[in-house]
Amino acid sequence: MNQQEALSAIQIAVNAGKIIRSTADNLHKWLTEPPYQEFVPTILEHVSAENWKQLDEVFWTVVPFGTGGRRGKLYPIGSNAINRRTIGESAQGLADYFIKYAVVEGYTGEDLRCAIAYDTRHGSREFAELCAGIMVAAGYQVFFLDGVRSTPEISFLVRYKRCVCGLMITASHNPPSDNAVKVYGPSGGQLLPPHDTGVVKCVNAVEEIHCAAFGAAVDAGKIVICQTEVDRAFTAAVAQQSRPGPRELKILYSPLHGVGATAVVPALLAAGFRDFSVYGPHSMPDPDFTYVPEHVANPERPVVFESMIHDFGKDTDLIIATDPDSDRMGIAAPKSTEPNAPWICLTGNQTAALLAESLLSSRAANCELTSENYLVKTVVTTELLTKIAEKYGVRAVRNLLVGFKYIGGTIETLGESGFLFGAEESYGYLIGAHARDKDAAVAAVVIAELAARVKADGGTLYTKLLELYRTYGVFAESQFRIVLPGATGMQQMKELMRKFRETPPETLHGMRVVDTIDYQHLLGPLDGDDLPLSATPGDVVILHLEKSGNYAAVRPSGTEPLIKVYTFAHAPVGTFEPEQVEAQYGLLQQQLEQIASDLKRFSGV
Repeated sequence: MNQQEALSAIQIAVNAGKIIRSTADNLHKWLTEPPYQEFVPTILEHVSAENWKQLDEVFWTVVPFGTGGRRGKLYPIGSNAINRRTIGESAQGLADYFIKYAVVEGYTGEDLRCAIAYDTRHGSREFAELCAGIMVAAGYQVFFLDGVRSTPEISFLVRYKRCVCGLMITASHNPPSDNAVKVYGPSGGQLLPPHDTGVVKCVNAVEEIHCAAFGAAVDAGKIVICQTEVDRAFTAAVAQQSRPGPRELKILYSPLHGVGATAVVPALLAAGFRDFSVYGPHSMPDPDFTYVPEHVANPERPVVFESMIHDFGKDTDLIIATDPDSDRMGIAAPKSTEPNAPWICLTGNQTAALLAESLLSSRAANCELTSENYLVKTVVTTELLTKIAEKYGVRAVRNLLVGFKYIGGTIETLGESGFLFGAEESYGYLIGAHARDKDAAVAAVVIAELAARVKADGGTLYTKLLELYRTYGVFAESQFRIVLPGATGMQQMKELMRKFRETPPETLHGMRVVDTIDYQHLLGPLDGDDLPLSATPGDVVILHLEKSGNYAAVRPSGTEPLIKVYTFAHAPVGTFEPEQVEAQYGLLQQQLEQIASDLKRFSGV
């Protein structure tokens, strides 16, 4: 079959309803335009085999390049898949944009530097070499980590080598079928205005992709292999956040088949921990996540800890797991020091609270805190962090939209000298200013140090959490998704968000909805004051209930027809007896279930 025959067959398939018109249009482009010629043989094979379902899936649209990068399913052809063309467009667009940015900002050609790293996924190394060649062809010098490495290390590398941009090939904790490219700006953070929209425009405008040969560029010094140097510097930067104290702690660590052992293990060693081991079944880099339940390597899922608790729970003090690119960390701990005590997987909010208390208490003890210090959280992260900040007299920046890039941007705005801690409920934490993205390695060090101190005092991280609840009140959080599938899903999502915004429910679990905060239009009170005008507009609505500390937040997904709903409940100190903390937490969880039920009913699901 030649190209003309394929085009005729494609038109017949459209007429027969086997593919949609947008699929045919994109196929026509890939079959006839010069930039796509390397993909023509594979397309012809698919058309000849009448593989219309697959062609429709990978060509019906263009996989979006969002402000954080481009993510999707791997397939060798297709505008709606991750492959050499869509990754190449991403790198070319990034190169084109920052050349323009460099001119505006007064950079010279010698300042055009780009950092590149990759993870253990299918195609990651190939895509990293492709991106490096594209950046070199555009006039950049590339600093390349020549082995699987963590996402926070690329954020560090951008800053360490004073690069104007960076690329990380990873799909984080997505299924094995996926891959992606994350892009970073000169701060080492993911892109914020005006860079985000500028890069998106440049990526969408790419036609020709120019690429230098990887090996020749290395030989010419255009690509600098700097893994050993940067590993050493990154570990040293993480180790700066370590504090003296007990180290008698038995740790089991899982990288969930990802890159985490390259970052977490050196960091724990540098911090003085010796009694730890890497969980064997999860230790090998594996793009299929073979020994992780359902092959979904996400430390937010308690199921990933089950085999570790079963195999080693009797003689382990702490279990740590990181996602495949090692920017998120989850932990499990025994509920007491009693033999055969049950274990619990802590939530992202609970871990954030423990980290914040550990950091602020240790610095306060050494007289290291000032009124210039601050911690940062997103609007859907626990308010327990605000209470902890208030106790120690530091500022809590708490009205950020979801996404760690906003935490990184806040550090740039307020200055890194006062920054202590950034957290989001989805298991992302940053301690110290060595990066502008969440970092599981530094979080692992700090949580291990806290666990060792608590163990020396006869407790566990769980008993420490109960202590926090007795001190600050009990905080409970939960979340669920409202999925709106089908062709009308995206429109239904927009309508439901409008309903939450304009005619919210009057009550939830018998409590009146007293305030509605609309981040899209920056409307509504916050602690009795107008919402700060400095807040970044975003599609988030918060419903405050008459009982203080009880509220819900709703926001749409940026890429899927679903709405994420977060619920929050609080019992202040004095409303429960100290010995009833666990019972009070259980009551709040039941309350959250009732609030969720009312919200689902309001949403019509």
